[in-house]
Amino acid sequence: MIARPPIASPSKAGLRSPHRWLATTLVLLVSAILAPAVAHAEAFSDAAGRGAVSAFLFAFTAGFLTSLTPCVYPMIPITISVFGGRGGVPRAHAVALATLYVAGIATMFGTLGTTFALLGRAFGTFLANPWVVVPLALFFFAMAVSMFGAFDLALPSGLQQRLARVGGRGFLGAFLMGLVGGLIAAPCTGPPLAGILAYVATTRDGLRGFLLLATYAAGIGIPFWAIAGFSLHLPKSGAWMEGVKSVFGIALAVAGLYYLRVVFSPLAQLTGRSPVFLAAAIAVVGVGILLGAVHLSFHASSRTRLRKAFAVALTVAGLFAATNYFLTPKIVLHWLPTEASGLAHARISRKPIVMDFTADWCLPCREFEVSVFARPEVAALLEDFVLVKIDLTREDQDDALPALKDRYSVSTLPAVRFLAPGGQIVGRIDNLVSWHVFRNSLLGAQTEANHR
Repeated sequence: MIARPPIASPSKAGLRSPHRWLATTLVLLVSAILAPAVAHAEAFSDAAGRGAVSAFLFAFTAGFLTSLTPCVYPMIPITISVFGGRGGVPRAHAVALATLYVAGIATMFGTLGTTFALLGRAFGTFLANPWVVVPLALFFFAMAVSMFGAFDLALPSGLQQRLARVGGRGFLGAFLMGLVGGLIAAPCTGPPLAGILAYVATTRDGLRGFLLLATYAAGIGIPFWAIAGFSLHLPKSGAWMEGVKSVFGIALAVAGLYYLRVVFSPLAQLTGRSPVFLAAAIAVVGVGILLGAVHLSFHASSRTRLRKAFAVALTVAGLFAATNYFLTPKIVLHWLPTEASGLAHARISRKPIVMDFTADWCLPCREFEVSVFARPEVAALLEDFVLVKIDLTREDQDDALPALKDRYSVSTLPAVRFLAPGGQIVGRIDNLVSWHVFRNSLLGAQTEANHR
């Protein structure tokens, strides 16, 4: 149901038209806002850590940006024309139809959110399984190739006509079209949506999962409401859309590498802790963009295609390296791997214990490592504790881990337990918090442990 937008020949008009600067500005804007959200999936868990308002605002914004992607954008005028947002239908009626259309999208995504929230640990285990991660990464790579024009995403014409007929059957038709519209948007929702779903899976809160994903869908619906209510006109598809598609192709490729790093350790080692490493990664991205990662086309000459391919490779590598930099704690802490070793060390040293329950697939847990544990003010206090990290990545393969979780009342991730030297629990944290809050909890636990 997604028709290929007409693209001007880059060798002639292309992006050299008067609209080039507008296109470049749009591409840079999308790159600056969306690419970090896609490549650095922890951004959502970080937003969630600042409170519910921040989490829902992030989801809504991510949904709006998704509505501008090549998977959704071409469908906006087509869908609006089906339920009459451009004339011939009273404005209030058109807005009502648009609302039901968005409600259909929200229902589809909301159900997905509830499902992943209820799956909980099972979802995390899937994301640690190479048989799941590798196909997921290949899917992202395939979508990236599609963004660069290798093939088009489209529903069969017969199905398109049938959906159009359904859309003409009033409010129910608009709602049903919305359900299908959510599926159409899926190829471009992948990276940001995966970040939200991964967070939702750690909460095991079905209602919160539904509302977060429904909010995300509401963001996707903004252009539909705007056009139905105010008869706005979207810019015509053209060469500028190819630049936008290149941005999303790069973002999808980075997302594929991001998921592969969990099962292919050399990818995770492409990182550093020095600002020099980050500067070098940004420089590589800059060189890639200047060489034509965005503004050149794969529909041009062979020489241009080779240049763009090289530029895209540089840009993807630089963005992925920058992503790894932000995922790498800047202060290295020494963690013991088992409860037994931690308790033994605490009895000898008479130090309290910080026991961190984590998993490779837990986005808030990664945020804890980078933004909380590795914070200098926190790391200095942690020197007075015995540090134990319990890895639940493959919980289903170790019978001792479920019992350990029950013993410390761990039902969701992230989970941190503060223990006295004798092993008694003197404090707990069950969600992502700021380093200020964690530091205060740490000081409180230390005081409580000293009184035991």
